[in-house]
Amino acid sequence: MIEDRYGLPLSASSDHARSAYVQGVDSLISGVAGYRDYLAHALEIDPLFALAHIALARGLFLEAEVVAARESARQARELSVQVCERERSHVNVIALGVEGQPGKAMQAMHEHLRTWPRDAMVLAPATSVFGLYGFSGDPQHEEQLYQLLSSLAPAYGQDWWFDSVLAFAACETGRLDQAWLLIERAMSVNPRHAHAAHFRCHVMYERGETGAMLDFLEGWMPGLNKRSLIHCHLSWHLALAALSAGRLERAWEAYRAGVHPGGSWGPPLNAVTDSTSFLWRTELAGQPRHTALWRDVHAHALSSFPKVGVAYADVHTLIACVAQGDTETLNRLQQEIRQRVADGRYPPGEVVTWIADGFAAYAAGDWGRAITCLEQAWPHTVRIGGSRAQRDLIELTLVAALIQGARHEDAIAWIERREQRHPPVDVRGFH
Repeated sequence: MIEDRYGLPLSASSDHARSAYVQGVDSLISGVAGYRDYLAHALEIDPLFALAHIALARGLFLEAEVVAARESARQARELSVQVCERERSHVNVIALGVEGQPGKAMQAMHEHLRTWPRDAMVLAPATSVFGLYGFSGDPQHEEQLYQLLSSLAPAYGQDWWFDSVLAFAACETGRLDQAWLLIERAMSVNPRHAHAAHFRCHVMYERGETGAMLDFLEGWMPGLNKRSLIHCHLSWHLALAALSAGRLERAWEAYRAGVHPGGSWGPPLNAVTDSTSFLWRTELAGQPRHTALWRDVHAHALSSFPKVGVAYADVHTLIACVAQGDTETLNRLQQEIRQRVADGRYPPGEVVTWIADGFAAYAAGDWGRAITCLEQAWPHTVRIGGSRAQRDLIELTLVAALIQGARHEDAIAWIERREQRHPPVDVRGFH
């Protein structure tokens, strides 16, 4: 019987098709370029291979090629009527996500995993901070994901992919020692696992190991194909680490080459959010505003996300509008969000508008209003998705507003709370 790497049967026509499929899946779940070629080869050998079609759909969806992804999902659905129950269910779960039905995908995933817990491709869409849990709007989604993965750990044993995603879930819930052990074990088996390298950076960020992170990325990233899904975001981590270490020239080099629209290669979600985050952080650190760079980011954000719907993208698009002084679009998008909230079609609720109001007030020098809005938003920011490291932009802006507003005791209190996760904030950089 032909099986995948996790011991599950495959309706592949040959070992050659199976081998190409497994390589494609491993490329996809490790975030390393190559999955398209592997899966194309599998389909060249076996055009009726439903799981290869749906794996391709998942990859295309992650790269924001939604139309092509949905066409691959459609083909997979048509072909899945001829395969076993496990594969039909596998196709259905992934297709639901690609088709824009995350609630149904989440329900179908849980049902599937009760019978086939080692079906990694079915589990994968739940494991990202941009995934089924991350974008659910549930304030408890990080702990829920950790508990789900912990319950599945016995089924996976010491698997390099599963170790890495459990490590990230542990990191995001503050279980840093467990996260470090798991990520080191994953990378010892697969040293070129790009998502593991990414998750390692998050653990190091939470532990305040900026210098070590910078050294790690400088040594690890040259071997990563720029077409890899995670290249843009790892470049963001490198740029932030360099900024924090005071290596400004290196920070800007990494940003321009690997993060900024036109320099980076990656999904629009990463390009928009990471570019916005880096540029705003440089200003918090005392750097002058780079109007031309903000203009590019603003244009890319509105081109990629002309309408609201993905809260994490919406937050950063709104911040880009603030930085660019585009009040008209800022107001229009916020009104769209409020309407969606009123209609019950916006899972995070009003927190995105509170964040936008806070950043707009900060840009206007209205420290009191910025503080009020961001303090209101902060307890709910987990609902927008993204990692703790990414959401720190909101807290850092709040601390800067407190300093600017001469509320030094309150600023110190926030900084002391941050020290539970990070070394002390250097307030000299805030202007």
